[in-house]
Amino acid sequence: MIGIYGGTFNPVHYGHLRTALEVRELFELDELRLIPCRLPPHRDQPDVSGEMRYEMLQIAVANTTGLHVDRRELDREGPSYMVDTLKSLREENSGAPLLLFIGADAFAGLERWYQWRRLFDYAHIVVMTRPGYARQPLPDFLQRRLAEDRARLRAQSAGCLFFQAVTLLDISATQIRHLIATGANPQFLLPEAVLAFIQQHQLYQAPY
Repeated sequence: MIGIYGGTFNPVHYGHLRTALEVRELFELDELRLIPCRLPPHRDQPDVSGEMRYEMLQIAVANTTGLHVDRRELDREGPSYMVDTLKSLREENSGAPLLLFIGADAFAGLERWYQWRRLFDYAHIVVMTRPGYARQPLPDFLQRRLAEDRARLRAQSAGCLFFQAVTLLDISATQIRHLIATGANPQFLLPEAVLAFIQQHQLYQAPY
């Protein structure tokens, strides 16, 4: 099974990395692809280039087995629609189960995603939640796809919805950018090597 974890990663931090490692182990994934977004359809354009964000991700996961950085969205023109990303991954991995990991906040806005129903043509969607998360009633389209155990995700290549409690660290990239811009120390919120890269290239100096 292959996991997909997308985002702007602006910058990557321990909140991203802890959940990535945890789901790779929980779902016994062959690999988890971290995919930095080039042009996010649902938020402002990142003020740091895709190449810089890609390099920070590479630094962050360099010594972690099973986590890989995938640059396909950076190399594709136009908005970074997840449905296009999943379609390209499916073409490369015809029979393997693909698992798209998203947070509960993103799931709450799923119906605003471009061609969101087609996501299930190419992958399962796994919603990462906090322990004790109270699931709201689902519309019929999603309720029919709900899987209650991870074995079902392995048994078919796409089409299911699954909720998984994980350790969600209360860290935000916005917070980190603000700390750096105001001269505060963001140490222990992100890997030391990533922080060194940010300092070397003087990123996030503008006020937030």
